[in-house]
Formats: sequence, C-alpha cells, structure tokens
Amino acid sequence: MVSFLIALGVLVIGYNGYGRVVEMIFGPDDRKTPAYEINDGVDFIPMPTWKALLIQLLNIAGTGPIFGAIMGACFGPIVFFWIVLGAIFGGAVHDFMCGMISERHNGASISELSGIYMNKVVLYIMRVFSLILLILTGTVFVTSPAALIARITPDFLTESFWVVLILIYYLIATLLPIDKVIGKLYPIFAVVLIIMAFAIAGGTLFSKQYHLQEISLVNMHPDGLPVWPYMFVTVACGAISGFHATQSPMMSKCIISERRGRRVFYGAMIIESVIALVWAAGGLAFYGNTTDLNSAIATLGQSGTVYDISRTMLKGVGGLLAIIGVVVCPITSGDTAFRSARLILAEWTGLDQKSIKKRLILTIPLLLIGAVLTQLDFNVLWRYFSWSNQTLAMIALWIATSYLIKKGKRRFDSLITALPATFMSAVSMTYFMMGKECLGMSKTIGYPVGIIFAAALFIVYLRINAKQWSN
Repeated sequence: MVSFLIALGVLVIGYNGYGRVVEMIFGPDDRKTPAYEINDGVDFIPMPTWKALLIQLLNIAGTGPIFGAIMGACFGPIVFFWIVLGAIFGGAVHDFMCGMISERHNGASISELSGIYMNKVVLYIMRVFSLILLILTGTVFVTSPAALIARITPDFLTESFWVVLILIYYLIATLLPIDKVIGKLYPIFAVVLIIMAFAIAGGTLFSKQYHLQEISLVNMHPDGLPVWPYMFVTVACGAISGFHATQSPMMSKCIISERRGRRVFYGAMIIESVIALVWAAGGLAFYGNTTDLNSAIATLGQSGTVYDISRTMLKGVGGLLAIIGVVVCPITSGDTAFRSARLILAEWTGLDQKSIKKRLILTIPLLLIGAVLTQLDFNVLWRYFSWSNQTLAMIALWIATSYLIKKGKRRFDSLITALPATFMSAVSMTYFMMGKECLGMSKTIGYPVGIIFAAALFIVYLRINAKQWSN
C-alpha cells in the first residue's frame, strides 16, 4: 500500500516538476491559437481549458488505461514502475509535444508534422500508418463494448446489433462539429472515469478483504512472458501511447492559449496514468495473485474482468460504474479515432471539411472498413493495435526531437524527447522481432537487434544535433 501511495505522489511531483521543465524548453507564448485564427465552426472551436482537459483525457483514455493496466498487472507490481516513469518521462512529454507542435502548425496531424520535420517518405508512411492505427483503434472500441452490452441485455439484442448501433453513433459524432456531441458529453464521462478510479482506489486501499503487494522488480507473469518487451507494449495507455499523437492535434485546434498546454496535454496524461495505476493495483489486490488475474482475463475477457472487479468491490454502484466505464469510455475513444482519421484524410486529399457532404465522403469508407474488421478476433486486433501503437509513439517522439533540434535554444534540449524515443525504438523493434503476430523470433535474436536498432538511431540523432549546432 505504501509503495502505491508513493507512486501516486511521484506522478503529482512529475507534473509540477518535470512537466514545467518540458514546458520551459518548448517555450509557450501569447500568439493567437488556431482555435481563434481559423475557427471554422466544425473542428476549430475555442474551448475553456477545463473542458479541453477533460475532452483530451477521454480522447486518450477510454478503457486503455483500464484494460492495458489490468493485463500489465499480470507481470506483478513491477508494472507500477513502468506506469509512473513511462508517463512522466515518456507519455506526458510525447502528448505535450505532439499537441503543442500541432498547435503551432494550425492543428496539423502527426503525419503532416512528420513531413515538415522529417521528409516526404516519412510523411507518406505516417499517413498510412496513422490511418491503420486509428481504424484498428476504432474497431477495437466497437467490439469490446458491444460484447459487454450484449451480455447484459436480452438475447435478441445480439452483439452484431450493438456493433451496428455503435457504428451509427460513430458516424454522427464524427460528422458533427466538435462542440455538439464531444464538447457536451465528454467532460461528463471523463468525470465518471475519474470517479470510477477513485472508487476502485478506495476499495483497494481501505477494504481489509484485499491485500496489495508492495512494488517488486520480480516478473510474476504466470505464462512466463518476459517483461522486456511485452510489458512495455501491453501497458500503452497509462504509460506512453502513440494513439495519443493522433488525439492531441484534435485539442490543439481548440485550446485558447499556448500557456494552457501543459494543463491540457501533460496534465491529461498524468491523470490517465493515475487511472492506470489504480486499476493495476485493483486487479492485483482483487484477485490476490497474477495467476488468478491472468485466468480471469482469459475466461472473462478484459471487459468481464473489469465488470467482475467493480461489481464485487463496489456492489451495485460498482456494477453501474463498470457498465459506464467499459461501455461508454471505449465508445468515446472510438469515435474520436475515426474523427482523427477523417482529419488526416482531409489533409491528405485537400478536401475542405466545412461541408457535411465532404465530411461524409471521407467518413463512410472509414466506418465501412471498421465494420469489416469487427469480424476479426478481438485478441488479434488488440495485439496488432498494441505494437502499431508503440511504434507510432516511437516515430512521434523522433518527430518532436527533430522539431527541438531545429527550434531548441540550448544544444541538448532535445534529449527530453530523444531519450524516450530511443527507449521506445528498442521496445518496438524488439517486439517486432519476438511477437507472435510479427516475426516470432527468440529473445537471443530479438534483444540484440532491438538494442542495436535503438543505439543506431541515437547515434544518428547525436550526429544531426552536432551538425545543427556547428552551423
């Protein structure tokens, strides 16, 4: 329990300490933001900071910090280290930089930023890669809530019925101006997500029925999965997630001041990490050990496990919160995934998005692809989502590093992104070598290849940085 509380305290200190360092290096000023400069009444609309923060939280979170954290807890309390350190030095920096650089380029997507700060080859790769990730994300967040709703509703309301209904909602939310559905509902659901986390934290800490193990570096995964790289891919939302690079530009179109960027982008990531920490602790405390937790996930699925924990730990209220948490929250991430995909396609094709007809032209094909993908196995989708997610985080951090090299006031300012970019490069490449859905090689090959790949990229970074400062 003590180590859990310390971890929560470190996250708060990280926001107020390291978050200010990152903010100082970026250097926000009083320039007019795209929300006022463009203000098209659809995607560019000024929003109060508190609302932008809560929307950003729900956009990046959904059930990511719940599902991922519970699956990551199967490795044992070692997952706390990754959630805390990954968020402060990786995820929150990643989200802040993606959001703020986008804001300085009229709300441009991460793929367009790659073209500005890398090259055209990376631009086209990122366009395709981002679209694939967003469609996978939207699809994952159709199937998981549909499965749970089907379980708790009459038999004639099948999972397929709910899939269709959710896709219809996605169509509406993706097409309408951001302040109509997202701006009105998301702050409410974000508060529900926070309340749910507080409730689980209270049940974990103050109930004599549950025992929380202290932080340990021991790998306790019952299937023997190695911590490196599997834990770092399993727990994405809550530590660092490339999906956030596609979401931060959405709020970069709505923030009213650059000086509020740390609250919206860095702050939302820290809150998400608190939620992940709570659910990782709750899963371990509720089931008592990683073996039973892993068995529950295998038997009930992620949604069923969350429902089981909430209903038992919090009684009737917990069941209601769980339904909201594992149904509404993923849906609210799914619709913004498709919305982000529409915006990337709009940048790519040059189609103006003021006209609803042009928004339809881009949205309908995206949702049709998502509908086809819902027929695939959820676990397969999740594995591909997890790897592509962390690979996008790696690329986004290198883009931010390129930005800082060109804009930095001091020579090594860019280390704040280069170091986590190097780390995530090792994670991504190692998983690509070892993952079953990738090359499936042994760690004797995967480990050295991952390290060599990351080291090579860091050497390239050092040379580019030195060249920039020698000119």
